[in-house]
Amino acid sequence: MKTKKINIGILGCGVVGTGVAKLLMEKAELLESRIGVPVNLKYVADLDTTTDRGISFPEGVFISDAGTVINDPDINIIVELIGGTKVAKDFTLKALENGKHVVTANKALIASFGNIIVQTAREKELDFAFEASVGGCMPVIKSIRESLVANRIDSMTGILNGTCNYILTKITSEGCPFDEALKEAQEKGYAEADPFLDIEGHDSAHKLAILTSLAYGMEINLDDIYVEGISSITPMDIQNAREFGYSIKLLAISKNHSDSVEARVHPTMIPESHPLAHVNGSMNAVTIDGDATGRTMLYGAGAGMMPTASAVVSDIADIARNIMTGSKKRMPILGSPQKNIKKIPIMPFTETSTCYYIRLEASDHPGVLSKISGILGDQGISIKSVHQKGRRTNGTVPVVMITHKAMEKEIQKSLAEIASLDAIPEKPVVIRIEEE
Repeated sequence: MKTKKINIGILGCGVVGTGVAKLLMEKAELLESRIGVPVNLKYVADLDTTTDRGISFPEGVFISDAGTVINDPDINIIVELIGGTKVAKDFTLKALENGKHVVTANKALIASFGNIIVQTAREKELDFAFEASVGGCMPVIKSIRESLVANRIDSMTGILNGTCNYILTKITSEGCPFDEALKEAQEKGYAEADPFLDIEGHDSAHKLAILTSLAYGMEINLDDIYVEGISSITPMDIQNAREFGYSIKLLAISKNHSDSVEARVHPTMIPESHPLAHVNGSMNAVTIDGDATGRTMLYGAGAGMMPTASAVVSDIADIARNIMTGSKKRMPILGSPQKNIKKIPIMPFTETSTCYYIRLEASDHPGVLSKISGILGDQGISIKSVHQKGRRTNGTVPVVMITHKAMEKEIQKSLAEIASLDAIPEKPVVIRIEEE
């Protein structure tokens, strides 16, 4: 039987939900011309139906009961935009059980419960799509799953959180303290009232868990990703980085070692020559290194009503085309057939290797630097350069060291021993360096 129209039900009418509804209604003719049938917004469900969203819904479309949407036999695609995990998980699984395809932008949901949701969708021969969960309007999931299908992906490096990138850009350009930059980000709507997930790196980790699964054919694994945020970054560190030819960014880094995968999120110094060094403000970008393509880079708005809504609607269009042609399981949800999805371990963070920036306050006494150098040397860590930064204060001088490549566990052992010295009154600051 020929499909006459595709009915859509949206759960959640926050910023992104409102944007998706706007696109579906305002671009109805354009979408029909490109998909081949009308895409009809039948329901938008939200507990709050009184707040003005700046959009006028047809009568009967805007309702408060999500169950009505999930249980409607005429709904083809459910768009989950509630956020969080518990209710979103329950509604997503219920929608799949009821035979509905599901689209979401919820990276926390996928990173935490993606494996069970994907399994359910496969069993029901339904689509579960989540392009908007990583990188906003950047088609990074589509690129990995489709455009780069002939590549062995060797590594990915991304700026995946606009809040952190805005804050670091602000500190870099104006030298303002972290708290001041965060406050401005909140005032401009780039940061939530509770910014914990953003500034402590967890939002980026959710996204990295999704990308590593797609890129390397592995189950989604959030728990083993190392996560460190940007709240301890100071204008001094950013100034020092600039003098050494680096920029500081919160990076999500993944490297393919065949039998294991690196996956880590932390503040990172990268050379000014690196393309990500010039991604500023609230923008996102990701570089992907494939064996056939070399390096490719995607850049765009990583959040915001309409950029994210655009990515959601792209998933709706893909699923609508599958419905039109009667295609089932055409595109593996995680990029590979289930039989080829492996439990590839994430390498312990202590086993990873990189170069390091170390800043410490040291008592201005003879022999202190040689003692510090000796501790590093005992762990096989070679120092590339040492700089005394600024003048003595309170009997101490700021010292900055750049190391050659070393293993994380060796650095941590050294820093613990250095921090225990009487000549070091404050905990050393360490920032990892990723060279080209």
